[in-house]
Amino acid sequence: MKFGLRVRGGVLAALIMFAVPVAMPLAGVVISPAAAQTVNSIEVVGNRRVEVETIRSYFKPGPGGALGPGQIDDGLKALIETGLFQDVQINRQGGRIVVTVVENPVIGRVAFEGNKKIKDEQLTAEVQSKPRGTFSRPMVQSDAQRIAEIYRHSGRYDVHVTPEIIEQPNNRVDLVFTIEEGAKTGVKSIEFVGNNAFSAYRLKDVIKTHESNLLSFLGGNDVYDPDRVEADRDLIRRFYLKNGYADVQVVAALTEYDPEKKGFLVTFKIEEGQQYRVASVDFQSTIAALDPNSLRSFSRVNVGSLYNVENVEKSVEEMQIEASRRGYAFAVVRPRGDRNFEAHTVSVVFAIDEGPRTYIERINVRGNTRTRDYVIRREFDISEGDAYNRALVDRAERRLKNLDFFKSVKITTEPGSSSDRVILIVDLEEKSTGDFSVSGGYSTTDGALAEVSISERNFLGRGLFAKASVTYGQFARGYSLSFVEPYLLDYRVALGLDLYQRQQLANNFISYGTKTLGFSPRLGFQLREDLSLQLRYSIYQQEITLPATLANCNNIAPNNGQIPFNPTPAFINANLGGVDPTGNNGLGCFADGEASLPVRKELANGRSLTSALGYTLTYNTLDNNKNPTDGLLIDFKQDFAGVGGDVSYLKTALDAKYFTPLVSDIVGIVHLQGGILNKVGNTELRMLDHFQMGPNLVRGFAPNGIGPRDINPFGTMDAIGGTKYWGASFELQMPFWFLPKEVGLKGAVYADAGGLWGYQGPTSWAQTGEVNTPGCIRPTPATATVPANPGTCLGLVFDDQNKVRSSVGVGLVWQSPFGPLRFDYAVPLTKGQFDRTQEFRFGGGTSF
Repeated sequence: MKFGLRVRGGVLAALIMFAVPVAMPLAGVVISPAAAQTVNSIEVVGNRRVEVETIRSYFKPGPGGALGPGQIDDGLKALIETGLFQDVQINRQGGRIVVTVVENPVIGRVAFEGNKKIKDEQLTAEVQSKPRGTFSRPMVQSDAQRIAEIYRHSGRYDVHVTPEIIEQPNNRVDLVFTIEEGAKTGVKSIEFVGNNAFSAYRLKDVIKTHESNLLSFLGGNDVYDPDRVEADRDLIRRFYLKNGYADVQVVAALTEYDPEKKGFLVTFKIEEGQQYRVASVDFQSTIAALDPNSLRSFSRVNVGSLYNVENVEKSVEEMQIEASRRGYAFAVVRPRGDRNFEAHTVSVVFAIDEGPRTYIERINVRGNTRTRDYVIRREFDISEGDAYNRALVDRAERRLKNLDFFKSVKITTEPGSSSDRVILIVDLEEKSTGDFSVSGGYSTTDGALAEVSISERNFLGRGLFAKASVTYGQFARGYSLSFVEPYLLDYRVALGLDLYQRQQLANNFISYGTKTLGFSPRLGFQLREDLSLQLRYSIYQQEITLPATLANCNNIAPNNGQIPFNPTPAFINANLGGVDPTGNNGLGCFADGEASLPVRKELANGRSLTSALGYTLTYNTLDNNKNPTDGLLIDFKQDFAGVGGDVSYLKTALDAKYFTPLVSDIVGIVHLQGGILNKVGNTELRMLDHFQMGPNLVRGFAPNGIGPRDINPFGTMDAIGGTKYWGASFELQMPFWFLPKEVGLKGAVYADAGGLWGYQGPTSWAQTGEVNTPGCIRPTPATATVPANPGTCLGLVFDDQNKVRSSVGVGLVWQSPFGPLRFDYAVPLTKGQFDRTQEFRFGGGTSF
């Protein structure tokens, strides 16, 4: 008599044919106790690739080495779960158990058809079915669902994935996934319900999801992604908590697909609550030796200010770290807020307690296939064996996110080998860190400009930054190489190296061009989250280029070609109205438009070498570095030239910008700037070392349009710069509420004022062997003799009025997918006599 079991299909008749009571753990297997077998009595039939002993190993004998019904049942289940077999039967033939298997085919190849938006390589990495692997129908269905999920995350919810199995000889199959990608499914509208304190326009700045528009194809944030929408809920909540709304709740993020609009409608429901201010800040400690008031200076929470959860969190972190430095490694700072609902205030209490004595047993890093382990571990201020400090763990998580190497970072804990040990688990998901860009732009200053660059933020997986770029434009050309090691000698000090070559061509604003080749190493220190210091050394070679027509003053009279000739202004004025104004009648140096004396002196001096030490101290509390609406940014710079080289000076500059939100999404901007150039030693200041100002100081003026200028009416009237400047600007930026937020357009109105003065460069050109001619301009070529008549040469005459320049204007600011663009129209109100104006200005660029 034969009893059989097939894994798929069928009701087994064996149970009906026998009335003897038998233990039946699995339907279809009938083994009487008397017929119990051993593993060696199992016969395997139908296997080709899987060894007999491998199949037998799934049947674990019971006591005494016998296989009872329970062991056979478990073995059958284990074989099925391997996924290696299409079918498994267990039969008893005489005194033996026969296991008949039908093996799953082997996959020959895995292919994708119809996919245009997502590459084969990305899909191959996501599916579990692999060439030379075992074919499994459940796995194939899972792969099809995974492919569809990938498309949905890229905004294509109409995707259809159909797996096709092509049988091949020798029990092999080819697997082909046919994909109908469907149209992109975007977010058609984003609405907010319950927001009274902040407009929908302002809240759309906070979230990552954007509405679809005509230029959405250049980005991807308009694609509906449920994970991103859920993350937006937390961003909205954090924004309210930062602005004093301690009771805020983002109740829900509702999404609905609209078949007519063929997109999603997203609605955030918000319960704002009241806005709170800080009534008092108190410090308490249960650690007897630790004075809580000694940590007061580390608090960022001030009485009278808006209750800001981020400031509370940063205060806790700083205080807990300081306590650890003082030897209280297990100190825990717990903030408490006692609310006064009537007065809308919060009394903040920082309670310092002795926490549990827990140590870090291990730090396990998972998910980094490219980034080296030490690049991740060096962001921790703690290591294995140290006291567990949650504030330091949170800081490490924030640092890892700021690296921008990973899509997601999450640090969790697991119990260690004992009750006082924990294991830190760092889960990461890497992302692409390389960029290749082709950039183009146009500005009224530099003309048309194009740039090709390639950069890598995580070079070789070692956390290094490397970039190479080439620029070619109408008036500006050059290349640059940059390299940054963020951890010099394993210290939190960034080493940067820059090699660059720049060429600025003559244009409508300057008569000369410059060539600069330089190298600059720098060191960066993060003193605090809002304060950084950069030390730098710069060495560069610079020279002026000038068209021959602007430097051809030979001072030779045309009558005999031998007598040196230096025309007086009266002579030039008389001959300009003569019968031959072409210059052949002896008009000399300035008749055809000579460049200014300082320019030609730089040309004659040839290449100069500048060697300078400098530093920049930066204070930054901006809420968003790209599109700030609140905060302060201050840069203080000093550079000392004279560490070798041909140039000596001390240059100081201060630039401060303050952003503050006003009413109805209007942002106020106050911009103050100033600088001074000091002479060091006896070395003469060059014209190129002076500050040159224009619309970068007061809008409405041309580049190099402000300040001291050569006013020789027969020359090019070059701007020669100044040693002192100041500037002040007040601007209001406001959105166009009638346009969708995603268009990114803002209007601006502003008023500027400033001044540039104090030229201290060369004003004369003394000649060797010359007597009593301090204002003489050197003849060209150099072989020409000195003027015969002392006192007839022309020195530099320049305008250097310390006059306030001012303007008012309007602007259009566009945060476009092509990069930031700005259009300005400004009208000068006050100006110097020889200043040059430019009422319209445009600048911008792109990368694609």
